[in-house]
Amino acid sequence: MLIRPFERRDTDAVIALWQARGLTRPWNDPLKDIERKLAVQPELFLVGELDGAIVATAMGGYDGHRGSVYYLAAAEAHAGKGFGAAILAELERRLAAIGRPKINLLVRGENDAVVKFYDRLGYERHDSLSLGRRLIED
Repeated sequence: MLIRPFERRDTDAVIALWQARGLTRPWNDPLKDIERKLAVQPELFLVGELDGAIVATAMGGYDGHRGSVYYLAAAEAHAGKGFGAAILAELERRLAAIGRPKINLLVRGENDAVVKFYDRLGYERHDSLSLGRRLIED
């Protein structure tokens, strides 16, 4: 798998992957999320490509305190091949290279398989409560 920065030509394939893996929600327009990411730290929006097809994604960022990852996905047809771990490792490497000491992520509470995935990669569970408020309606 080749890991590279997202390019606009990847848009439809990336959104299809996110939808297939259950990452999209009605209140978050994935096309708007992509456009917003391309305006800020686009070099931290990565795709994994295999034989010309997008098979993995990771959208990273840095807020001045911690790195973050969103939209981490690997195609179901390639589950268990390490593509999700590989693209996450590349994002971690890029964040560390620019001096970011820590990365955080959010997992929906009912997603036990994904929690176990992060457990295997050495992520620690923190006793935190995620709060949010919509500033712009999609």
